[in-house]
Amino acid sequence: MANTIQAIRGMHDVLPEQTPLWQYAETIIREILGAYGYSEIRLPIVEKTELFKRSIGEVTDIVEKEMYTFDDRNGDSLTLRPEGTAGCLRACLEHSLLNNQIHRLWYYGPMYRHERPQKGRYRQFIQLGVETYGMSGPEIDAELLLLMDRLWKKLGIRDQVRLQLNSLGTIAERAVYREKLVDYFHAHLEQLDEDSLRRLQTNPLRILDTKNPAMSEVVANAPELMAYLGAESTAHFNAITTILNELGISYEINTRLVRGLDYYSKTVFEWVTDALGSQGTVCAGGRYDSLIEQLGGKANHAVGFAMGMERLLALMETLETIPLAKPVDVYMVRVGEKAQQAGLRFAELLRDALPALKLQVNMEGGSFKSQFKKADKSGADFAIILGDDEVSRDEVGIKSLRDEQGQQMLSQSQALAFLQRYLLSR
Repeated sequence: MANTIQAIRGMHDVLPEQTPLWQYAETIIREILGAYGYSEIRLPIVEKTELFKRSIGEVTDIVEKEMYTFDDRNGDSLTLRPEGTAGCLRACLEHSLLNNQIHRLWYYGPMYRHERPQKGRYRQFIQLGVETYGMSGPEIDAELLLLMDRLWKKLGIRDQVRLQLNSLGTIAERAVYREKLVDYFHAHLEQLDEDSLRRLQTNPLRILDTKNPAMSEVVANAPELMAYLGAESTAHFNAITTILNELGISYEINTRLVRGLDYYSKTVFEWVTDALGSQGTVCAGGRYDSLIEQLGGKANHAVGFAMGMERLLALMETLETIPLAKPVDVYMVRVGEKAQQAGLRFAELLRDALPALKLQVNMEGGSFKSQFKKADKSGADFAIILGDDEVSRDEVGIKSLRDEQGQQMLSQSQALAFLQRYLLSR
């Protein structure tokens, strides 16, 4: 027997028993984004490699080690998108969406990074991205945080996530701080691990984000960026915290919080949890005004965030109860030649009259007993029973599968009314 082909390592299937949780979260996400006036944009999975080199930076782990890059038949270097911000901004610039316009956009779909797979971290992962353009003030930064706070509450996980905030200031302010930080770490080279020594030459701010406990003391004593912020950056950050305070949104100021990509400035934030072990960041983002010019556009303003769905769902699975919709409401049992055709006609009549009804019809035949086993396994609340005798009397049977109520014999119109009441009572 030939060996079966398996999925690529780090690229997983979402099986039918798992999809209701995905659909539940996706529905709520769409509702919350719609309530704040955000519009969906759908973007290609493949982009020119140059886009990510220019946006993320060539000297980064993502570009150097993690991207899925290949040459197509025309010899062009293409890459499966490792993140969504660059592609969204590329689309806005290409279609002239940023010319004196304000946009609130979101996208959803797979991203790709070749890294070590583990729980909550995959090589193909689903990400929600939210991006806003054309707004410079702190209120739009705050709106994104309010939107997420509302989303966590709706999903029932607000008490399991914490908001961490920091400001990276402007590029000029960060350049001054970078020199002070490099001087500090050069004075403590013996305490740096191999990864931090490499980052010292490329992106020293990332050393502050180290997960190595052996470096906790040297990082804790490093200079803080907040001390190097100018008046405008400080006022921007303070305005955000004032809004959060007035609206009762709890947060922590984490002066060691940095983002892995160089294009961030001023506001950066993460929503973190203690419920998922080392994979504690559920959602992260910030302001990235400079990226627009970096990709060839005119000076403008941008702020957004990204959220990995696998990690979000892993957090939701820690809850005891999630109100997921049933995959099937009603299961139709048919026995007899006349019942086969009559059952299909009645099923289509029900679907026409009750679009919200989830009705599954037995197609494999078998005895009443065997079909009732399948009806019970489907998770349906009720079974509709049709045999040749019921067809001759122009009736159907309806039996509850979740309690001890007996079978009812109803006309088709009575059965329709019964199922209408069932849908309204849910």
